[in-house]
Amino acid sequence: MSQEQTNDMPEENPEVQEEEFAEDAFTGQEDAGADDEVATLKAEVADLKDRLLRAVAETENVRRRAEKDKADASAYGVTNFARDMLNISDNLRRALDSMPEKVADDLKGFIDGVDMTERELLNILERHGIKKVNPEVGEPFDHKFHQAMFETPTTEHVPGSIMQVIAPGYVIKDRLLRPAMVGVAKGEVQKVDTEV
Repeated sequence: MSQEQTNDMPEENPEVQEEEFAEDAFTGQEDAGADDEVATLKAEVADLKDRLLRAVAETENVRRRAEKDKADASAYGVTNFARDMLNISDNLRRALDSMPEKVADDLKGFIDGVDMTERELLNILERHGIKKVNPEVGEPFDHKFHQAMFETPTTEHVPGSIMQVIAPGYVIKDRLLRPAMVGVAKGEVQKVDTEV
């Protein structure tokens, strides 16, 4: 019986044991390959997430830029037209300034009409956000709103102050449309004593 019992018991097959060891070796390689694949996929996900965030940020920037451009176009769209209209305003002012002190009665209506036209033009410009910058003589020169047409040495005015206004300036909303053209006082030239 003892032989039969030993025969009935399955013998351990050395080939089966080798296969199990071989499978363990392959499983370790597959785990390493799977880890590499997971790491690659995680890197790809991180890259795609970064791209998505950048694309969303760029879209938001484009939207904000478009809104700003739309607001600027609405506020400053009349800039070129307004610059052309300033010449008309200047000419109306020159016409009024060149009028003699004593005017014949038949010309008073004409002069009043020119004056009213100038005032109405300035009112319309102001209604559209265009304001006149009219510097005063003696006011300090400000490069943001004034353009120096000439400098004259003088002792009558403080150096760097406006001594003559040639043409007024204009601003549209918060931007300069045209600088006021002015003459600026310059300090008297110091004479150097060359005699010994």
